[in-house]
Amino acid sequence: MSGEHMQIGEVAARTELSLRTIRHYEETGLVPPSARSQGGFRLYTESDVARLMVIRRMKPLGFTLDQMGDLLDATDRLDSAEPLPAPERDALLERVRGYEREAAEQVERLRVQLSRAEEFARTLRERLDRDGGQRQVPAP
Repeated sequence: MSGEHMQIGEVAARTELSLRTIRHYEETGLVPPSARSQGGFRLYTESDVARLMVIRRMKPLGFTLDQMGDLLDATDRLDSAEPLPAPERDALLERVRGYEREAAEQVERLRVQLSRAEEFARTLRERLDRDGGQRQVPAP
């Protein structure tokens, strides 16, 4: 096995994704392993890890598997060694821009949710501090 290939366990550790999740992304066609060992083990490259990291970053923002595949397809085509005609390149860049806009909008929604959650936790802490952290039990 070449030093450029990693087995699924190393990929899981590097990406913080479970083996099951990585296999699922293989089954859906998002990230097939680049090779197989003679024993049939999945072998991955740095490029595969980068694809998994894109997916890992998209998932909490609510992107679907189809959207993940579409973005990966667009970036793969943009990264291709073969030059693209200008109209095709422009269309692919616009697809990527659309995902960037959608990601930025979702990040802002998450910031608002986080701010509200922090405010709620602060309110509870203030309440506990005001009451000394003790629940008052009425005298019998």
